[in-house]
Amino acid sequence: MNVFAISDLHLSVNNPKPMDIFGGEWEGYVEKIFEDWKKKVSNDDIVLIPGDFSWAMKLEDTQKDFELLESLPGKKIIIKGNHDYWWKSISAVRNFIPKDFYAIQNDAIKFGNVVICGTRGWTVAERDQELSVEDKKIFDREVIRLDLTLASAQKLMQEGDLLICMMHYPPFNFFHDDSEMTKLISKYKVDKVVYGHLHSIKNPAMVVDKDNIPYFLTSCDLIKNVLVQIV
Repeated sequence: MNVFAISDLHLSVNNPKPMDIFGGEWEGYVEKIFEDWKKKVSNDDIVLIPGDFSWAMKLEDTQKDFELLESLPGKKIIIKGNHDYWWKSISAVRNFIPKDFYAIQNDAIKFGNVVICGTRGWTVAERDQELSVEDKKIFDREVIRLDLTLASAQKLMQEGDLLICMMHYPPFNFFHDDSEMTKLISKYKVDKVVYGHLHSIKNPAMVVDKDNIPYFLTSCDLIKNVLVQIV
């Protein structure tokens, strides 16, 4: 069983939104992702999608977006991103999504010897800066949610299992400094972290090593619209 990741698909089948206005990497990006996905992924594999799955505003408006990926092989694991306005209650999402899609929100799921957990996260303060009062409030709440998802994963872990944490926002700042989030990730001995959210960055660090834990940046435009193999 292999594990791949790709984030920030920003699908919009019902109300097409041209993504190529954001740069050349978005031209025909869905077709490129599909072509690579079909080459790499088998039905036994896992594909992590850490947020910003669809531009839809309502859950029912995501149906065509989910159908677009439904025929692709593998188990698709999703978490909420900052643009997933359609994602309201986790129970509603889980009741709606097709077979072979799995939604995580502050909890965890296990396939074989791989445990996957995840939460959205939030902006981390840059050096010598402070978050606004509102951002600090959200950040502190997201730290609690990260703790919840990691604790949930811990209950599923057995000796020899691999723990992967999905986040939408990077859990560190531009300089990859430690944060309350990376400290939790180290505390729970996570094996690998995947995140997205970032776009239009020149020469981004695609894999950051912190405390011997690799953090994979998986925004589709930054990874040339090909899936990144995590395991």
